[in-house]
Amino acid sequence: MTLHMVILYCCAAAVVVPGTKIIQAEAGGRRVSPVELLRILWRRPVPWAAVAVIAAMAVMAVVQTVAPSVMDHLQREPGAPWWRAVTALLVQTSGRPQLTFNLAAAVVVTPVAQRLLGPVLMPLVFLVSGVAAQAVSMAGWSVTGGGDSVALCGLVGALAAARTLRAATPAARLLPLLVPVAGLILCALSNNHGVGVLTGCVIGAVVIAVRGRRPRPWESRVRRAGAPATAPRP
Repeated sequence: MTLHMVILYCCAAAVVVPGTKIIQAEAGGRRVSPVELLRILWRRPVPWAAVAVIAAMAVMAVVQTVAPSVMDHLQREPGAPWWRAVTALLVQTSGRPQLTFNLAAAVVVTPVAQRLLGPVLMPLVFLVSGVAAQAVSMAGWSVTGGGDSVALCGLVGALAAARTLRAATPAARLLPLLVPVAGLILCALSNNHGVGVLTGCVIGAVVIAVRGRRPRPWESRVRRAGAPATAPRP
């Protein structure tokens, strides 16, 4: 294994581990079974924007499985028109492993991201982070391929930025800070996932700075209903 690959794997761990901890925070910071974690993440009110994103991913997974040639018309490739930076998010050019991993990641990341960002900003962060990463790739980093893991990295970046800015102590900021650091290293290695991570971090930081510590809409609804708002902040 080359040093380049070792660094890539370390960066992946630096994104996945903090992301996992942030998602576990939605379960109250306690260890639960995968089934229980999904039940908590998908509690009411149902995050419909997350449902829409996952549904679109699932539909395209079926389409490219039934008609693999569709990837040739949507992926990044040398000399492709600019709009391929958008359509490249719709196809997973590394096959079934990429399809499976990205769908599984979306199931746990998108509902948490929607509860933080809201039903409009969550898909917007997904799209902007993904398109930015695909555009940089088309400019020369990796001119052939496709996939939405870069957009999911953007959502993790937004969650990490929120966790860092809302942390009560400096020690609590250390783990989520690994995410933007990993993004910077990935960019230095010309890996498009770094662009997705950093774009999400910037948008997430701006959102939290603008909103401050105001209650999120779903927290306000819970309070008006007279029930305790026990869901932890990411």
